[in-house]
Formats: sequence, structure tokens, C-alpha cells
Amino acid sequence: MREQPQTEAKRSMTFTKVRFASFEDYLAAEPSELPEGLYEYWDGELIPLMSESFGNGTIAIFIQLALIAIGVSYKLIRPVCEVEVPGRPQSRIPDLTVTDEVHVTLLKKRSTITRRMPPPRLVVEVVSPGDEDSENYKRDYQAKRDQYAAIGIPEYWLVDPEREWVMVGTLNDGEYLFATYREKDRVISITFPELNLTAAQMLAG
Repeated sequence: MREQPQTEAKRSMTFTKVRFASFEDYLAAEPSELPEGLYEYWDGELIPLMSESFGNGTIAIFIQLALIAIGVSYKLIRPVCEVEVPGRPQSRIPDLTVTDEVHVTLLKKRSTITRRMPPPRLVVEVVSPGDEDSENYKRDYQAKRDQYAAIGIPEYWLVDPEREWVMVGTLNDGEYLFATYREKDRVISITFPELNLTAAQMLAG
């Protein structure tokens, strides 16, 4: 996940000057009208995200290359892809998103998967450090989990270097059922059964 160190109380200090009447207005904006960088949509405001740490970014790149190695087209793997979700914020940018063939055309103008589109096949979050009371933990293990499940994303991976595990969530009746992999366990993906990586390999990037 890309870190957001600011608390809710500090969010108002980090808003950009761009404001939208609704999420639909935001989606209708031309890319040239939007500020540079990565951000999430919160109640008409765009809140910038911090850049990914080197270690987390390396893991995401490693997973991307591993998926390409088993035959997943590079055109379908997006390191930066905005996903519309319910709740607050109304958009998320996973550390890695694997789309479907239909998205190649749908995302030509703008790399945003809206709720009117089919969901992506997989989203991956590389968890930043923090205990169970931290914003990092609550965001990836609770908020994003529920938001991604609500839009029907079939598979959600949590790669957690601090806890030294990889959790693969498979959507079942609107909720993710998670399997946890450690050390030499082979990470099993229903979406990509050809993948042959251990948890240790994925965590090492």
C-alpha cells in the first residue's frame, strides 16, 4: 500500500485546490485537468498519496514480473490503476492491479476502473509497517478488504513483510476467505494457478 501518514484530523491540511461537485464530475474531468501525482477522492477533494517505499515497490515489481513470466500480458498488469469503491474514500490505488482483456479498451483514456465496469481480476497491497491499531493495518486489513469485496474483485492479496506472510483472499458470497502462507509455503492463487512462488520469494521481492 502507498502510505498516508496523515491522520483524519490532518487531512484538511493536505487537500489540493481542485474540488469536484461529485465523483461523476471527477470522472468526467480530462486527465490534463487533474493534478500530478497519486491521490484518493474524499468528498470532492483529492488527497495526495505518498510515494511507495523502495522495499514495497520492489515487491510489487517482482510480482508483476512473476505474472508476466507465467504468460499474463503486460498490458493487463497495472502498477498504477485507480479503482472506484464504495464508502470513503471513493477511490483506491492498489500497489498492483491485474485487469481483464475488456479493460484494455476501457482504460485507454484514463486508468480508472469505475463501478460501471467489470472489476479487475486481482488487486495486491504490500502492507507498510504498523501494529493492529495503526492506520496502515486498518486500511489494508479492514477498509480496503471490505471495499474490494463490495465491487466483486475475485482475489485480494496482502503481502506483509513485517508479519512475514502473504495472505490470499478469495471472494466467496461477498466476503474474502483468506489463506495465509509463510516461508517455504507455495502461494496458491485460484486466479493464477500456474504461479509457482513461495511466500519467502514474494516477500524478498
